[in-house]
Amino acid sequence: MIREAKSRYPVTALTHPGMTGKNNEDRFAVSAFHLSRRNHTPVLLAVLCDGIGGHKAGEIAADLAVNHISQVVAESDGKFPLETLEKGIQLANQAIFQEANNDIGKQGMGSTTACVWLIGNKLFTATVGDSRIYLIRGDRIRQLSIDHTWLQDALDNGLITPEQMEGHPNRHVIRRYLGAPQPPEVDFRMRLANGETNQQMLENQGKPLIEGDRILLCSDGLTDLVSDEEIMEAFSTSDEKKAVSNLIDLANSRGGHDNITIVTFSIPGGIKPAGKKKTMIPYGCAVAAIILGIIVIVVSAYFLWKGLPWQKDSLSATPPVLSTINPMITSAPQPSATLDLSITLPAATNTSTPFTLPTRDLSGANNYPAPNNNANPALTPSAYP
Repeated sequence: MIREAKSRYPVTALTHPGMTGKNNEDRFAVSAFHLSRRNHTPVLLAVLCDGIGGHKAGEIAADLAVNHISQVVAESDGKFPLETLEKGIQLANQAIFQEANNDIGKQGMGSTTACVWLIGNKLFTATVGDSRIYLIRGDRIRQLSIDHTWLQDALDNGLITPEQMEGHPNRHVIRRYLGAPQPPEVDFRMRLANGETNQQMLENQGKPLIEGDRILLCSDGLTDLVSDEEIMEAFSTSDEKKAVSNLIDLANSRGGHDNITIVTFSIPGGIKPAGKKKTMIPYGCAVAAIILGIIVIVVSAYFLWKGLPWQKDSLSATPPVLSTINPMITSAPQPSATLDLSITLPAATNTSTPFTLPTRDLSGANNYPAPNNNANPALTPSAYP
């Protein structure tokens, strides 16, 4: 993909450390691209990470996560979004784990991540942890991601009710994070409707957005203190920059006990999905068929004129013919010859073999090379004011 200086999707992003005086361990990056020199379909990548660990270790983990994920996506061609996100997230997990092992002061650090990759109007998401992704369409808001927390697991298994979730003491116990000894399972489920199965949620990946849709990523410093309905209301009554600022002020007015980060963008008019690459195989087959047909016609015409090679020796010889071509020019007398016609010629046999067109293996290969774990990227996260 080719990087662009400015996104074609209107983006607003803002982060705040909260009201407790703790370090801001949230990190985010927003990167704009188009697919290739020939394909100018716009692309947007948004990555939000919430660091875990304190004593500056959490912000280091979040930095590593944002940089590794952003670099892997930037170096891709955009053809395999989910595989690319998986590769970037697992590479980030390994980098954080190794950094913690190399420094006793960083042991136990980790990070959540919420990733949104938009190609044209097609949406792809990936999450680990409890940072969230929302879709606002019209007068409705829906949480697309699923929290990887003790509280969410308890709710899914019927151990608690939705009413018991608010203020629960285990609400910040997360089940998955980057920096774990074992690679975490990346969650590609995208919940677009109630009652969807896991398979249906996975199949929602790549679904097209429509003009006016809004995507919002946020850390739990917002969602712990501000409801989904209040998030939607903020954007329905204010422009997006004012809405983001108002939401952070609202969370801080209710205690602001954690870092608060919001990244949001909307889908403008005229954004279309990436066009499918046209294959030249049908055209090549048509040209080959035409050429083959011409060859067959030419060869057939030649043998109809000259006769088939295996029939030449079986024709009966005839004495030369004396003919007058012009009344003024008479051919000279030719000596007669006696021909021996008793020779039996071998029967002609057809030894030709059927003509078979060559075939090509067009299956390709979808595997990615093993990640290079020895080099940390130099990419610095960028953000829109």
